Amino acid sequence: MTETLQTTAATRSPLSADPRVTRAIELVWQEAELLDRKEYESWQELYTADGYYVIPIDAETEDFANALNMVYDDARMRRMRVARMTEGHAIAAVDAARTVRTVSRFVAAEVSEDAVTLRSAQLLVAYKRGRHDMWAADVTHRVRLSDLGDRIDLKVVRLIDSEETVPAAGFLL
Repeated sequence: MTETLQTTAATRSPLSADPRVTRAIELVWQEAELLDRKEYESWQELYTADGYYVIPIDAETEDFANALNMVYDDARMRRMRVARMTEGHAIAAVDAARTVRTVSRFVAAEVSEDAVTLRSAQLLVAYKRGRHDMWAADVTHRVRLSDLGDRIDLKVVRLIDSEETVPAAGFLL
């Protein structure tokens, strides 16, 4: 009976059935690994040239260009952010928190031949100066698939407490 339940769940799961979704999930996990290792130069290479990294204040908005955002980075802004975090001129870069991300609960929202949109949950624990902070978010990644390398076209981090006072984050979510 257990085998039948597992088989039924596996056939319903787009994660095990579609290699495009698997590729997208693996890219999201790679992104988390690079961020936790503070490999920001490599991280920004995961994005398309016209991709966006967004942390909206309003958890319901889809109009990021006309909404208040904690972060709304295109390629230029991502480069500037990475420069601040790697060149040692910003206090956040000098005394950066150590982080561990867990990204899970993947749902394939849209799948086409050349793109996958995933929804997931992310828990991030940051440790700095003897203190742990936890960040929880619903995340959406839109991944462009290519034989030349899959890239993130859009990442939206919807913090569960986005409308509350958010402590300084000297790292990328």
